[in-house]
Amino acid sequence: MGATLQERNGKTSCSWPVRMYPLHREREQPIFSARAHVFQIDPATKRNWIPASKHAVTVSFFYDANRNVYRIISVGGTKAIINSTVTPNMTFTKTSQKFGQWADSRANTVYGLGFGSEQQLHQFAERFKEVKEAARLAREKSQDKIELTNPALNIAAPQDLSDDLQSPPVLCINGPGEDKLFRSQSADITLSSEKERIKKMLSEGSICEMNLEAELFTLQDSNAKLVAALHEANANVEQWKKQLAAYQEETERLRDQVADLEAHGGHGPSDLLKDELTQSLEELEALLKAKDEEIHILQSKKSDYHELEQEREEAIHRLQELEMRNVELERRVQNAEQTLASSLEERDRAENEVQRVIDILDVKIFDLNDLRQSLAKLIDK
Repeated sequence: MGATLQERNGKTSCSWPVRMYPLHREREQPIFSARAHVFQIDPATKRNWIPASKHAVTVSFFYDANRNVYRIISVGGTKAIINSTVTPNMTFTKTSQKFGQWADSRANTVYGLGFGSEQQLHQFAERFKEVKEAARLAREKSQDKIELTNPALNIAAPQDLSDDLQSPPVLCINGPGEDKLFRSQSADITLSSEKERIKKMLSEGSICEMNLEAELFTLQDSNAKLVAALHEANANVEQWKKQLAAYQEETERLRDQVADLEAHGGHGPSDLLKDELTQSLEELEALLKAKDEEIHILQSKKSDYHELEQEREEAIHRLQELEMRNVELERRVQNAEQTLASSLEERDRAENEVQRVIDILDVKIFDLNDLRQSLAKLIDK
């Protein structure tokens, strides 16, 4: 175990500047780091926790290769708030799902760490076990060296009596307050996912609404252009009708003149005049045919205008339906936000209740520890 931890030294970096490492900073290497709130037991009452840091700080395991020692170090500002040498007699106790503690007899205090998640607490506890086992192996190895160096003195090195202080017994809290907390956290996650889904649906509805609005604006633009063309065509039709009536009158007049000239016999027009009149009549008939075709084209465009008008009405109807759907989605989002706020309040109340239970249990733990020490003294006597 010790060799495994030493091999990790070259692969792990520490975020603290070198000047902040307390004692032997040139020889120690960080092997594991975590963020946590640091507490120390009140030396006067031995019952209450005193915060050692205002915010979460980095708590790191360090290995001193020269002295073969493992330490837990944490720096707050410019001073060390944890400087604890790990010994085989130490025990890291999980007192809740996010809080753990260990007793350091050399520093004559008990350290407590509050983590942001249960997983972080589990990782720190596992690494504490590994470091504790490595410290045990290192101690045995150093004792073996002493025996080999002094074969005449086949006596094991005395164990530091200051390490005999044991940590408080392991107590796990699984009361109804934490169950309520877990349920509220699950509800919080469910509500958050539901809220994200509703927001996604609302954004998709907004995109569809924007597409329909763009399509409606295009149709309105095309409609306005078509209406302007129809107005212009209607004005031209009236003008063409007047011109056609004038041409028809002129044709009838010319026909009457030709009939009068033919009726008079000898006084009839010459062939040249007949050709001119025939040519003029053909030109007028060709012009009349062209105007009839233009009128037919304009009438077909008028039917297309009715189709565009119907499409515009359908687009308006779809837009109204989307607006109603958006209103419904907004109402559902508001309901989800209200439910989320209620769940958050419930979770806060549950956290307060759990914290109160934890404080009570901490007091009981240290009472039991004092009682155990008193009984131990009585037994020794």
